[in-house]
Amino acid sequence: MAKRDALVRFTDSYLDSSSVKDASLNGLQFEGSPDVKKIAFGVSASLACIERAAACGAQMLITHHGLLWGEARPFCGPLKRKLAALVAADMSLCAWHLPLDRHPACGNNAMLLKMLGAKGLRPFGSYKGVTIGFSGRLPRPLEIGEIAAALALKLDAEPLCFRFGAKKIRTVGAVSGGASSMFDQAAEAGLDLFITGEAGEPAQEYARETRSNFIAAGHYNTEKPGVQALAAVLERKFGVKTEFIDIPNPA
Repeated sequence: MAKRDALVRFTDSYLDSSSVKDASLNGLQFEGSPDVKKIAFGVSASLACIERAAACGAQMLITHHGLLWGEARPFCGPLKRKLAALVAADMSLCAWHLPLDRHPACGNNAMLLKMLGAKGLRPFGSYKGVTIGFSGRLPRPLEIGEIAAALALKLDAEPLCFRFGAKKIRTVGAVSGGASSMFDQAAEAGLDLFITGEAGEPAQEYARETRSNFIAAGHYNTEKPGVQALAAVLERKFGVKTEFIDIPNPA
């Protein structure tokens, strides 16, 4: 068993949350039981995720997308039902957004590249003045179809590929989620491939015009690796049980 507040303090420190300016309120968003035997992990704090976390016996749910995004909202409709479910389960909700994207050991973007065996990871990709992605070099050149197949298998995704760049890919940049607007940074850096979650309408023609390669593997799917890796960290550190709550979403 672990203490809720100790878990939150450690994760805040481990992810260096205080150094990141973010729309998300990172850390504890809803206070549940002070004692935690099991933590559920999910990508987004949807009602389905909250209910399944409660059903699996978790005293805490940690997600990448939480409920609080820097704006006041009335507690009605879907938000009211989510809060009611948290109250009924006496379950804490925590969220870490950009801190979990950018972490070099368990962040979404580092994990995407590690899945491909990339080496020499370096910070890459500026979002509102914060570097949140990583770039790296593959151990051997691969075709984009081989990379897409690997991502499809590891993420349970259906990657969308724009194949206008190098036939053999050596260098890759990754920024998970809705980062298609950052595609130009990969092209300007001379990377052979940019991987993100969502495509965005301009991406195909930008790839064609700059002779670049682009893969979109789904916003949800590209942001599973971070929470899964964080689960392993907290399980080792605190000896708590963990469970990943998968609410499949192709978008």
